[in-house]
Amino acid sequence: MDHSTHMSPLPSVVAMGLAGFVLAAVVPGLVLLLRRAPLWERVSLPAGAALPLLVLTHAWAVLAGPAAALRPPGGSLVTEPVLVAAAVVFWVPVVGRTRHRLGDPGRCLYLFLAAPLLDLPALGVIAAGHPLEGLAMIVGMLPLAVAAAAVTWSWANEEERTTILPPEPDPVTP
Repeated sequence: MDHSTHMSPLPSVVAMGLAGFVLAAVVPGLVLLLRRAPLWERVSLPAGAALPLLVLTHAWAVLAGPAAALRPPGGSLVTEPVLVAAAVVFWVPVVGRTRHRLGDPGRCLYLFLAAPLLDLPALGVIAAGHPLEGLAMIVGMLPLAVAAAAVTWSWANEEERTTILPPEPDPVTP
């Protein structure tokens, strides 16, 4: 994501925020809409592989600036599609209907682990002297934390609904 700030920081801020939003909201929304598509079974990876794949790809895409040794020829024309593909693979165990779908506790842990790990490259952008871009990326990725909270809330409600409680004793009247 080479969002250089030669002219004005605003376009790079918007680009970083939008990139985070695409990974945290647009991609999972599309996977959710198409969750029964047979394609997901073909691209599905276990969560233990999908999470590090996205974290490392995200760090590479965000931190591969013009002076970085990891900068591929073609720049963001290469990194952006690779990052979106890694995001799809990341979200499939959460919302897809595949053999690698996580249960509710696994989805909670997976999403709550991913949120801070995906913010680390944004902290690197802030440390490199681009605080607005880094904060825009963090804000853009907030839907991931919202998804983690929603999955946790749904799981807690489901557990409460399915738990069989003993009947309450009748109050004794004196």
